[in-house]
Amino acid sequence: MKRFANRTNHSIILVTAAILALSGCSSMAAPNEEQAKPSQETTQPAPAEVPKPAEEAKQPETKPAETVKPEETKPEETKQPEAQPPKKSSAEGAGKYEELLADIEVVAEPQSVAVLVNKQRKLPENYTPNDLVFPKVPYLLPEKSEKRKMRKEAAAALEELFAAAKADGVALAGVSAYRSHAYQKALFNRYVQKDGVEKARTYSAVPGTSEHETGLAIDVSGVDGKCAATSCFGGTKEALWLAEHAAEHGFIIRYPDGKEAITGYMYEPWHLRYVGVEIAKQISEQGITLEEYSGVVPASANETESN
Repeated sequence: MKRFANRTNHSIILVTAAILALSGCSSMAAPNEEQAKPSQETTQPAPAEVPKPAEEAKQPETKPAETVKPEETKPEETKQPEAQPPKKSSAEGAGKYEELLADIEVVAEPQSVAVLVNKQRKLPENYTPNDLVFPKVPYLLPEKSEKRKMRKEAAAALEELFAAAKADGVALAGVSAYRSHAYQKALFNRYVQKDGVEKARTYSAVPGTSEHETGLAIDVSGVDGKCAATSCFGGTKEALWLAEHAAEHGFIIRYPDGKEAITGYMYEPWHLRYVGVEIAKQISEQGITLEEYSGVVPASANETESN
C-alpha cells in the first residue's frame, strides 16, 4: 500500500510538473510574439520617410542657376549706345561747313576757262555748265557716267593730250571729271563723317568750291588704274609725262608739290585743270599756281612764306 501510495503521489507530482511546464512555455512564448510585432511596425516607416527629404533638398539647388542668365545679358545691351555720339558730331560738322560757305566769295564769271575756284572763292549755288560733253578717251568709269563729262573746249583738249601721250608710249585713262553740286555735297559729307570737317577740307572741297564742278578739271591715271588718285601716282611714268607735257595742251597740275599753303590742298599730281594753252604755259614756266597767276593768294600763305 505504501508503494502504491508513493507511486500515486509520484505520478501526481509528475503530472503537476508537466502542467506547470506547459503553462510556463505558453506564457513565455506570448511576450516574445508581442515584442516582435512592435519591431516590425517601427522598421517599416523608416525607409519611406528617408527619401522624401532627399528629393525636396535637390529642387532648391536649381533655382540659383536661373538667376545667373539675366545678369550676363544686361551688360551687353548697354554697350550699343556708345557708338551713337559720332553721328551727332558728323551732323554738327555738316552744319559747320555750311556756315563757312556763307562767308566765301562767289565768283563773278563761272563760265570763264580761267575761273579761280578754291576755299576762298565758290561757284554760284547749284551752278551747272551748259556745254558738257563726253570726251572720247579711255576711262576707268562705266560708259555714260556723268563723271566722264567735261566742258566742250576742255574735252577737245583732253583728247589731244591723251593722243600725244599714247604717241610717246604712255597710256592714260580718266578717273573722274565733272561732278554735280549734289554729288560733291554727298561726297564731302561722307568725308566729314569719317574724319571731321577740318581734316576733310585738306583733301576734299566744300560743295561749291570744287574744281570738278566747273567741268574743267579731271583726275587721270594709267590705263591699269595703278595708284589712281593716290600719292604713289607721283612716281609713275604717267605722272612724269603729264608734268612735262600737260601745259602744251592747256592743262596744269592744279595742286603742285610744295604749294599746299597757297592752294589749300595736298600735292595731287593726278589732278589736271584746263585753263587754255597760253595761261597754262605761263603757269608752268614760272612754276606758280593759279592763285598766284590770278593775284589772289591767301593772307595766311603770305605769312607762312615770309617766315
